[in-house]
Amino acid sequence: MATTRAVTVKGLWHFLTTYSLLLVFGTLIALVWANTDAASYHHFVEFELWNPAPIGEAREGHRALTVHYLFNDLLMAFFFATAAKEVWEAVVLQNGSLRGKKAATPLFSTLGGMLGPLTVYLGLATILGSETYDAVSNGWAIPTATDIAFSYLVGRLVFGAGHPAVRFLLLLAIADDAAGLIVLAIFYPSDDLAPLWLLVSLGAALTAYILFNWLPRYLDRGHASRSAATWVRHRLHVWPYALAGAVSWFAFMKAGLHPALGLLPVIPAIPHADRPFGLFAEEEQYMTDLLNTIEHALHGPVQVILFFFGLLNAGVVFQSIGTTTWLVLAGLLIGKPVGIALFGWIAARPLRLGIPDGMRTIDLLVVGCVASIGFTVSLFVASVAFDSGPVQDAAKMGALFSFAAALISMVAARLAGVKKKAL
Repeated sequence: MATTRAVTVKGLWHFLTTYSLLLVFGTLIALVWANTDAASYHHFVEFELWNPAPIGEAREGHRALTVHYLFNDLLMAFFFATAAKEVWEAVVLQNGSLRGKKAATPLFSTLGGMLGPLTVYLGLATILGSETYDAVSNGWAIPTATDIAFSYLVGRLVFGAGHPAVRFLLLLAIADDAAGLIVLAIFYPSDDLAPLWLLVSLGAALTAYILFNWLPRYLDRGHASRSAATWVRHRLHVWPYALAGAVSWFAFMKAGLHPALGLLPVIPAIPHADRPFGLFAEEEQYMTDLLNTIEHALHGPVQVILFFFGLLNAGVVFQSIGTTTWLVLAGLLIGKPVGIALFGWIAARPLRLGIPDGMRTIDLLVVGCVASIGFTVSLFVASVAFDSGPVQDAAKMGALFSFAAALISMVAARLAGVKKKAL
């Protein structure tokens, strides 16, 4: 009986973490809490865990460690690191999904999936007048995001796990994540820029790569035993990269870039497999290279972090619905499907780059509808694009309402005559 219960709990945990459902639960709790007792909710979000200002002195110039800062600026770095790992492998490994001609159409679609929402968002804001445009224009990147986990889940429901459109969707979502990380770093600095600090981040990553990745392999050349690399792996394991990551995170913070991106330069320094199986592939769990080992170890903790991310960022009252809500929603639900379908068609037909066998041109529009679920990254961008207040809350409501894309996708698939394909 105990064994059966343990297996059931393990299976439930696997299901919850695989599809980021802890994030959904955190979001729902936040919405209920904020709409029933807003004062206690905001007290929890801004609760100070530590403040370095000496007692009796003014706190200006001192950054307090609040619950919100702990998760959004520090712990979310692990979420972006796991996303960056998938992007890195997809780009650099020989069988990477974003290498060569096979990635061309998804990459074109990704471009459309960013330009479409941007055009709709800023276009509608312009029509509403200069005052509205000035108030909301900084949020242009919010509707460009695609939530990989939820889009993948909905894509499997709409197309079936064996349909080539699901793989196409994953490639598009990974590329979208890569572009989103670049947008966050360039357009949404957390403070005044001090780019020289990035040399510290780069130096930490290069030092870790040269001393603990390249040098052991160089010393092992011609030796089948690979004793140097084995010694580094077993004796030092993850610690050189953890130290480099801490230095890089601090450097990003000092550089004025969002520190949640601070681990990204270290990802390429970590020894990785010679081939990827792809995001959500079951084969990934059997990979024993250090990069995959780290990702496996972080998977559960990252899902818990996402639970608190949803809890700390999605707590907006329903009266917060405003202009920015509808602009974000229009960008996601109109701009993204149209942009993905249009640019995908241009790549597949006029440019003759093609689409996967078994996938039709009309499927591009359905893929675009599925990719319209912004959620996680859209929430994150909203939290850095606007200061706390009505505009930020309204933008977050738009990100939350993007779940409507799931229902729209099912309707679009029915109208397009999509035939599900099992594995």
